[in-house]
Amino acid sequence: MKLERINYKDLNARAQETYNFHKIAAVLADYGYNCIWLSNDWNGADFIAVHVDGVSDIKVQLKGCVSFAKKYRGKNLYIGFYDLDNLYLYPHDLILDQVEQDISDKKWLEKGTYFRTSITKRFRDLLEPYKIANIS
Repeated sequence: MKLERINYKDLNARAQETYNFHKIAAVLADYGYNCIWLSNDWNGADFIAVHVDGVSDIKVQLKGCVSFAKKYRGKNLYIGFYDLDNLYLYPHDLILDQVEQDISDKKWLEKGTYFRTSITKRFRDLLEPYKIANIS
């Protein structure tokens, strides 16, 4: 059997989400997590990462970039995304609390959603403690 690498950008949105889940699950396995995909978002989560210690379980929403949504507030969610082959997994509410007063984006004000397709220096600094791995 000859395996051929795929081009991520050639995948449709659903296939990219599945791909991202498996990449993140593989990294989290090194930290003692078993990741369980949820067929429907549950309390905002795309998947649950269950830790071997039985205590450190997390609910994760996959995104393509730094993202916040008012509907995720209070749900104890982590946001997982890749940027330049770096995996970030950050607590949604903790980071939102640090930046919300500076968000004047029309979408945030009208629809309660915000995202940054490129990470600013401020976000890079805030998210540095939540950068897990360099994946290539």
